[in-house]
Parts: sequence; structure tokens; C-alpha cells
Amino acid sequence: MSDTLAAIATHALEVKHSRFIVQAAPATSPEAALAFLTQVSDPEATHNCWAYRIGAEYRSSDDGEPSGTAGRPILAAIEGQGYDQVVAVVTRWYGGIKLGAGGLVRAYGGAATECLRRAERRALVVMSETTIACSFDDLGSVHAAMGSWSAEKMSEEFHETGVILRLRLPTARLDALKTHLRDATRNRVRFAESDAE
Repeated sequence: MSDTLAAIATHALEVKHSRFIVQAAPATSPEAALAFLTQVSDPEATHNCWAYRIGAEYRSSDDGEPSGTAGRPILAAIEGQGYDQVVAVVTRWYGGIKLGAGGLVRAYGGAATECLRRAERRALVVMSETTIACSFDDLGSVHAAMGSWSAEKMSEEFHETGVILRLRLPTARLDALKTHLRDATRNRVRFAESDAE
């Protein structure tokens, strides 16, 4: 299981008079990652290079630096530190001394790695959805169990014979909820589930 950031993290680095500021944040969607980029980019800076990884989706940008010297090293730092749902923006102010391709890779990648290494982590909780069909008599038992297993009600449909609820809860708690409800209702509830994330 991957981690994400618990909060926005920052780190500063100076290499041969060039200043690098890293700002990294949790992001649950590409839109959120790009919104953070817009928020923290400095139009006065020489470059605002960035990368994000959100599940199987990832993007990076060298923002005018030589190809492959900024965005990819930032992305490699995110992956190398075991993060998911993270965006990192490295802003550079040029200091008058060229760093060369290798120097840029080390500066961007190193600054991002150090920022993420020092940042406070939060474990990503994998969620699942389950559908529960129960009689009206068992509805109270289902509602009572939801809080104990951190289950969130997504929908509730009433029919002639009972109720169908769609719940979202941490995958690690799904089996315990099923066992509890089967015991509490003498095996009268029925389940069907799908992964939410």
C-alpha cells in the first residue's frame, strides 16, 4: 500500500547560486494537482517544473529546462519515496551559473526527494463498496453496524420486501462487517461488492 502526504510539504535548496523551492501536496485527481500547480507557480521564477502521480495516471513537465532534466526526476522522486496521489512543484530562480543536464537532474530530483523524505506521511486507505439487501426488521442492525466499521451510506432504496443499501468503507473492514451482520441477522442479509478505488 502506498502513502500520500499528510499536508503540504516544502523544501529549499541552493545549487551554484540557483535557488530551488519544492512545494508538494496531496492530490486526489489530475485536476487537483494542476490547480495546486497554478496556485504555487511563481511567474517571476525562471522555471516551475512539476510532476504528479495519482494511481496509474502521471504527468510531468520540464517547463523550459532541457528535456528530461526536471519533470522526470521529480516524478522519479515521488515514486522512489513510495507516494501516490501526490503533486510536486519545483520552482527555480536561475543564479547565473549553468548546471548542465546532470546537475539539473541531481538538483530537481534531489530537492524533490529530500522534500518528500522529510514530509509527514499518511497511509492511503483502500476503499470498497458493498450492496446490502435486508428486510425492514434487520435495517436497525445494519444501521447500528455502519458506525462501528466506518461505513458511509451511499444510497438507500426501499422496496416491498425490504431495503437495498449501498455502503462505502475501508476494504480492510469489509469482512468484519459481513461477519457481524450475518451473525446479527441470522444470515438474512445479502451482499454484493465492488472496489471503489
